[in-house]
Amino acid sequence: MAAAQRSFRTLAPEVSRGAGTSRRATTTGQIKEFILVEGLCPGDPLPTEAELCERLGVSRSSVREAVRTLSTLGIVDVRHGHGTYVGAMSLDALVEMLVFRGVLSAGDDLRALRDVVEIRQVLDHGMAIRIVASLTGTFNPDLHALVDEMVAVAAEGRTFPEQDRAFHTGLLARLDNALVGQLVSAFWEVHTVVVPTLGLSVAADMDQTARAHGLMLDAAEAGDVRAFHAAVTAHYDPLDRALGATRS
Repeated sequence: MAAAQRSFRTLAPEVSRGAGTSRRATTTGQIKEFILVEGLCPGDPLPTEAELCERLGVSRSSVREAVRTLSTLGIVDVRHGHGTYVGAMSLDALVEMLVFRGVLSAGDDLRALRDVVEIRQVLDHGMAIRIVASLTGTFNPDLHALVDEMVAVAAEGRTFPEQDRAFHTGLLARLDNALVGQLVSAFWEVHTVVVPTLGLSVAADMDQTARAHGLMLDAAEAGDVRAFHAAVTAHYDPLDRALGATRS
């Protein structure tokens, strides 16, 4: 512990007393540096406020401001009555910001939503080889059941957000990459939250979208990367058309 503290102290920058905003930003950086140097993991406790003040050489107000900032970002988790812990560092803050940006852009030709949909497509296409490799030669009854549910729901003229999320999460669950799964889930959530608020309807093409999920799964299990790419494109075609119609 002593060695880690010495390393931390050499990394902590000096801050002039007159720069309040800079001091708070620096304290935020120092706390993040402390977490890294000490090798702390999500769920590990941080020192008390008084201990952080002593170790960082800053005031209580600077520590409190920094902790509030880091809590908003999910880097730390403040448990009232228990202390402050290293957070799970989810993408919740990113999702909230993108949802608000998407709704705010309603009068801006839906540009933010187009950006989100484009990123979703990039992620699906970009992970195609990995997804296909992980599913080739397998049969996945859970994913096939979700496809059947989507097709049935679409036949009733309804959307299927829960099944859609479970399907995409299930495809990525076979990969050893937690971050890409979080990113896909984050952009999926922005997508599904923003679309209803903008009155954008793609219900007429729900059947194509539902069946495209089945084509994606069949292609992956068959080891056909090209067919998987084609199915991803078919999956997003209805939404691309709906978004394109708003340009005119």
